[in-house]
Amino acid sequence: MSRIQATFQRLAAQQRKALIPFVHAGDPYPETTVELMLAMAEAGADVIELGVPFSDPMADGPVIQRAAERALLHGIGLPQVLDYVRAFRAGNADTPVVLMGYANPIERYGQQRFVTDAKAAGVDGVLVVDYPPEECEAFAALMREVEMDPIFLLAPTSSDERMARIGKIASGYVYYVSLKGVTGAGHLDTAAVAEVIPRIRKHVSVPVGVGFGIRDAATAQAVGAVSDAVVIGSRLVQLLEAQPRDNVASTAAAFMAEIRAALDKIQVPASTRR
Repeated sequence: MSRIQATFQRLAAQQRKALIPFVHAGDPYPETTVELMLAMAEAGADVIELGVPFSDPMADGPVIQRAAERALLHGIGLPQVLDYVRAFRAGNADTPVVLMGYANPIERYGQQRFVTDAKAAGVDGVLVVDYPPEECEAFAALMREVEMDPIFLLAPTSSDERMARIGKIASGYVYYVSLKGVTGAGHLDTAAVAEVIPRIRKHVSVPVGVGFGIRDAATAQAVGAVSDAVVIGSRLVQLLEAQPRDNVASTAAAFMAEIRAALDKIQVPASTRR
């Protein structure tokens, strides 16, 4: 059983929802990444998504694009990201870490080498935005062999056929992109999210996390009431990009604590407990 699977099992037994923040490795300052990760975990983050910088982040909006650009200017690439995870593991052995990014850095690194090194560093899952499920079954199998979870995106435009295909190879959780467009775009329609989650669960047996458009405790609570996890990225990155070095970790921790408190107020109906 992977660390992600164990985390969701524990949360389900506690009737709690998962909080999954996204931050970009090396942003806003390379020297604050590990401290930031540790602070978020201490403040209530259940899984941490760590962005891998890439020069052409086509699925990301301006906030995440700026984060990637800043990290690249600091010379942060996949080897440095794995170093961050190793350093995080020295202070936290329990909180799962998911690397989120694009195929190009992994292809350049080599899939088998990447899986081996990521596992050794303490990575628990990988979400590759531009790896369609029908083209990465072998990569997903490599990860499952070492108890790492291949995580996939679903969108409002996903067909039942696509959901079923992803349901066959995904593990850990699936990430439902609640808005059409890039990260940080649009207005979150929580009623629409509530309508689509049951449809996803017909095809997918793993927990369903929802991201894009979650910017505060109120929206996190509304989304958490109908899903298994909330993912917060653009708003968190936006908060951090304006902070001086000494305030980065404390700002993230305060934001996580606020969202965690809101999620823990959700009453889980018996019929939806997983």
